[in-house]
Amino acid sequence: MAIYAIGDVQGCYDELRRLLERIEFDPTRDRLWFAGDLVNRGPQSLEVLRYVKSLGDRAVTVLGNHDLHLLALSQGNQRHYRHGSLEAILQAPDRHDLLDWLRHRPLMYHHEKRGYCLLHAGLPPQWDIPTALRLARELETTLQGTGFHAFCHGMYGNEPSRWSEGLRGMDRLRFITNCFTRLRFCDAEGRIKLKHKGPPGSQRKGRIPWFEHPQRATSGQRIVFGHWSTLGYVARHNAWALDTGCLWGGALTLLRLDQSRPAPQSVPCARWQDPANFA
Repeated sequence: MAIYAIGDVQGCYDELRRLLERIEFDPTRDRLWFAGDLVNRGPQSLEVLRYVKSLGDRAVTVLGNHDLHLLALSQGNQRHYRHGSLEAILQAPDRHDLLDWLRHRPLMYHHEKRGYCLLHAGLPPQWDIPTALRLARELETTLQGTGFHAFCHGMYGNEPSRWSEGLRGMDRLRFITNCFTRLRFCDAEGRIKLKHKGPPGSQRKGRIPWFEHPQRATSGQRIVFGHWSTLGYVARHNAWALDTGCLWGGALTLLRLDQSRPAPQSVPCARWQDPANFA
């Protein structure tokens, strides 16, 4: 059985199918791990969502910020909605089933036998793996329960910036959400810095890529993530970054994980969006 982790698809359905053809993906024996952001800004978000859902337990999908954005829209929160690439999903006859399936996806997946963790964005340096899994389940319980609607109307924002077990209510849920779905940089004290989206080296002094933080509690754990298109493919510090900017005219990348040395493969992508429109 082959296991492949795939970076941010964001509605690029044709590229996804070409990538799976290249590796001769066999759903009867192989498994796919999606690093979040199945939807938004690309041309075929509905087709991507339907396809990944149809794979059932042959695929693992963690939630990304664009997936949560879709869920927020479904609950009437129009904040930050500037483009219509999600309308096909919101108007689809199977909308309810697709959104219900999406809200029941995890924030983090840990495969003990293979020794990999899958998440969309990052982890703050204070969290070890048991803590991260516990907090992921805490947020998943909210998403899947009666607090779903209220969460969708309170999730946006950059504060608080530092973790404390004493955080409560929406502040606590927002911090957890921002780590799993938006994090790129931290400072030396472990505060998350969410505004800068450029590659390492372009940030303000004192900002550190989360996976390079010297006090990172998960430094001995292998983590696969997406989200950071300006970073591109990276394999260092026991972290593998898989968002290679498919949406922006880069590539869609996967990583085979069931080998002693993880091996990436990519397919080039059409440029569906101009990054300047989202600066």
